Amino acid sequence: MKFIKKIDIFVFKAYSLLFVGTFFICLFIFLMQFMWRYVDELIGKGLTLDVLAHFFYYASLTLIPMSLPLAILLASLITFGNLGERFELLSMKAAGIPLVRILQPIIIFNILLCIGSFYFQNITGPEAQKKFYTLIYSMKQKSPELEIPEGIFYSEIPGYNIFVEKKGKENGMLYGVMIYSTTDGYEDAQIVLADSAELKTTADEKHLMLTMYAGERFRNMQAQGNMMARANVPYMRETFIQETDLIPFDNNFNMMDANVFSGSAQTKNLREIETGLDSLAHKSDSIGRSLFAYLQNTTYRRKVNIASQDSVKIARQTLNFDTLYSKLTVSQQQGVLRNAMQKSTIATNEYEFRGLISKDIDQSTRTHWVEWHKKFTLSLACLFFFFIGAPLGAIIRKGGLGVPVVISVTIFIFYYIINVSGEKMAKSGEWIPWFGEWLSSMVLCPIGIFLTYKANKDSAVFNIEAYINVIRKILGLRISRHIARKEVIIHDPDYPVVKTELTALSQEWQAYAQKSRLRLPPNYLHIFFYNIDDHEVISLSRKMENLITILSNSRDAAILDALNKLPIVPTHAHTRPFHNYKWNMVLGIIFPVGIFFYFRIWRYRLRLYKDIQQIKKYSAFIAERIEKISEIE
Repeated sequence: MKFIKKIDIFVFKAYSLLFVGTFFICLFIFLMQFMWRYVDELIGKGLTLDVLAHFFYYASLTLIPMSLPLAILLASLITFGNLGERFELLSMKAAGIPLVRILQPIIIFNILLCIGSFYFQNITGPEAQKKFYTLIYSMKQKSPELEIPEGIFYSEIPGYNIFVEKKGKENGMLYGVMIYSTTDGYEDAQIVLADSAELKTTADEKHLMLTMYAGERFRNMQAQGNMMARANVPYMRETFIQETDLIPFDNNFNMMDANVFSGSAQTKNLREIETGLDSLAHKSDSIGRSLFAYLQNTTYRRKVNIASQDSVKIARQTLNFDTLYSKLTVSQQQGVLRNAMQKSTIATNEYEFRGLISKDIDQSTRTHWVEWHKKFTLSLACLFFFFIGAPLGAIIRKGGLGVPVVISVTIFIFYYIINVSGEKMAKSGEWIPWFGEWLSSMVLCPIGIFLTYKANKDSAVFNIEAYINVIRKILGLRISRHIARKEVIIHDPDYPVVKTELTALSQEWQAYAQKSRLRLPPNYLHIFFYNIDDHEVISLSRKMENLITILSNSRDAAILDALNKLPIVPTHAHTRPFHNYKWNMVLGIIFPVGIFFYFRIWRYRLRLYKDIQQIKKYSAFIAERIEKISEIE
């Protein structure tokens, strides 16, 4: 027996072709969305084609793990939607092939995709991330005049800190410029204030030409000497209408060293992440031990060992610090206060510094753990999305790029929101890293299992009529009849026999209503603790439906209209909440919930009484109409 059947080849071929197409479409969409984040680094910088090609290449590599799950979801949804729409899936099931067997070749293929995705994220992905960040940072160094932001100091040009209030979008002019220059050393710093300025690159791209308009330059007259000697030296103030500074700056594109980003968790594989976590744990322990030793020697000093014979004498001596302080002179008191303030300031700064270091280590540790778990969750998402998309396509039976695309995007956005929220919570420390990163998988897995089970059982999960019927039962909404006149009638009703049976049935309904006392409140114990069917109502309802079926062959419009006004009698709603005896007992014991269902059943009893009166009224009308028809004939 062949292991690979023709049906496997057929299903796999249909899926694989769609998967390749949807993968590149998803990758292109993610790439376009991703490009807008770095559009400022690409436009107007004179980047060569090979640099742009490297940018899109590395960006595509970093987006592959995110594109795979969406492509699998979309491809599986379209594939099985097409098979269901063309009744090919129905033919396979009719031949005795279960859905799980139909999915088998694609399941194996997606398991291999999961393994490949994990390998890619662990081997290729980190290296691509490192080179991508290196490329982005190198691109930012190209044409720095385009990078100067508004409202903050820009310090990427060596020796210059530039503050700009506003930038001209059309001409590239800088307005409200303040420049802090340290090209001649920090002791001879210069401050330049200008109404406007213009920063351009020279033709050889070796210098930046800074042209300033309507400003002032401030600098010290003496750069050397101690601070006291320079205290009385005036500064130089220069006013200018236009002035140009030539700043040495290599504006050519130079790729920086990639090892600068080797410490980032995103640029590490599993082994490197585990090594980094060990280093962070060792660093954290070292800081904790040093802080403990510091506190022992400063704030929390150890108690001095006192001999037992001296303890009684020391216990008699009491020290009052307020008394000791009051005996000091004013200058001594000021010295004590000054010393205390200095110590408290030093201690505060020390604690803040160590706290920042500990916080940074903790943040880095959480980020490493998040990236460690992310390599597994993104890989498993491929499998989870398949078990959502394939059964969903088999259930909705809609192919093409209409409904499947809408459903796929909706599901993926839902997953993306959960994944990003969990990752953010994990990195901020509000959730533990493994829970924040695995939350999306914990949501997707039950959904996939549920949909696969329902699709395998041919359950109408998305049958709107089924949900309408459930809502109608819960709310107690009526179901109306829709009997139309038939164009072709083979057997006409036997009116005399029908009239006799209808009159007798009406009398039986009246007798039942008097005997059952439907308008009185029901017995609470009988409702919840006795699982008894009302066989009389079931029998009467069956007889009435048989008579209605016979009379539906009538040619008389008045009789057909009266039949439509006869109610559809629910046979169990007035006896108990559920068919399951245990559920009824639980509802009866849970008193507040049981009261709700008690009044609901009473409502159905009152409705049954009104239905019986309706049956009596229209049964009499139909009987009279039959008499008239008999007289005419």
